[in-house]
Amino acid sequence: GCLCEGWGAGIVGLGTSGFANVAIDGVQNLALISFSATASTATSVVNIGSALEITHFYHPTAKTDNLYQVDVSIKNLTGQALAAGDLRYRRVMDWDIEPTAFSEYVTVGGVPGALGIANGSNLRRVGDNGFASANPLDDSSLTISCPANVNFTDCGPNDHGALFDFEFAALAAGATTSFTTYYGAAGNTADADAARLAVGADLYSNGKSARDPATGTPNTFIFGFGATNGVFVPPNSEVPEPLSLALFGIGFAGMGFARRRKAI
Repeated sequence: GCLCEGWGAGIVGLGTSGFANVAIDGVQNLALISFSATASTATSVVNIGSALEITHFYHPTAKTDNLYQVDVSIKNLTGQALAAGDLRYRRVMDWDIEPTAFSEYVTVGGVPGALGIANGSNLRRVGDNGFASANPLDDSSLTISCPANVNFTDCGPNDHGALFDFEFAALAAGATTSFTTYYGAAGNTADADAARLAVGADLYSNGKSARDPATGTPNTFIFGFGATNGVFVPPNSEVPEPLSLALFGIGFAGMGFARRRKAI
């Protein structure tokens, strides 16, 4: 579908951010520091000016063949402490689920009753606007057709996705905060939920086609975060052994991840 999937980080007090979303934003204020890859992993390090260094480490997870893991680290380069709530991170994605791309059912789960770091939650805002900017300092609309900042199940059908905004506890100068995201797919919702539970992705969004939202067949797509009650759990970077990697590749290819591109 639309190349509408991106991430961004920023500091509220400095009014600075960097973000990338091919179809919506392009790449804004991100400087590549390094990129390395193997047959099954990739590590990207970028800077946002002299304010933040962000590392994304992509790799298979040993706990399920249905999810790929991304360990995210954000380092404070400002030379001063960041106050609680000053550091933000956003993930946004447009779900275009075959065979009914542009008409899907979306679920958001794991949203706690109280949001924001002042209430003990890293989750600041959540909604179904998959076409939003990846800029975490942009507080425009969260929603297309589903409720904001609450859990909802099988909202749709519509051409929509998910947006997650996060904020963090105070971060000392030179310190790093880390968390984990996951993405993947399964043949139905039950298997998708089992994969999430296997890695502890309590906060998540699922996307299903309009063909059979009750069971999520022929595929249910997953985007999740290693979190409990809206609070990030430190990453577990366990990587499968070579045999497991091979099996992962076979399972991953079998999910039919290729998705039709729509005109932008």
